[in-house]
Amino acid sequence: MTPIRILVCDDHAVVRAGLLALLGSAPDIEVVGEAGSGEEALALARRLRPDVVLMDLQLGEGIDGVETTRRLRAETPAPHVLVLTTYDTDADVTRAIEAGATGYLLKAERPEDLFTALHAAAQGRPSLSAPVAGRVLSRLRSPRPTLTPRERDILTQLSRGLPNRDIARALFISETTVKTHLRRIYDKLGVDTRSGAVSVAKEQRLLP
Repeated sequence: MTPIRILVCDDHAVVRAGLLALLGSAPDIEVVGEAGSGEEALALARRLRPDVVLMDLQLGEGIDGVETTRRLRAETPAPHVLVLTTYDTDADVTRAIEAGATGYLLKAERPEDLFTALHAAAQGRPSLSAPVAGRVLSRLRSPRPTLTPRERDILTQLSRGLPNRDIARALFISETTVKTHLRRIYDKLGVDTRSGAVSVAKEQRLLP
């Protein structure tokens, strides 16, 4: 069997070293390169033509893993991208998959699961960590929350980074009313922070 050609992209040198050692133990996997940034991954992918890019999401300065994935998938030929990360929020999963990632694994996975996912990715077959798959299914089964026009107005102002006082002024309501609406928004979206509300709202396309 021809080994699967893998390019590893992670901004932590120690993590890359661990992955290279692990992947090097598999006779049917060949690591053809390693990158510490999205920009480096793009350059290496064009030169090395890997079958799969093993991609972290957070890459420090420069473009992140999602944007790198999007650009890689626009290449000709385009490598498959398997995300390997510690982040499992709905927003992260959605962004990565929409960017073209073939699979999404968490770094807590067992080595054999990583090997299986890499083989699946090389064939264009999707693979998700069990916790990620459970969250995706749960979200698909749950109806999108319904917000009132006023709640949407407040959420829009919230996405612009405005504090409660400025939101109240912009909408000609009191700060107390803003706080009341925020509590209802948090309950409907299943979050407890302003940033969480904005993240879920963007993910579920509740913002204009």
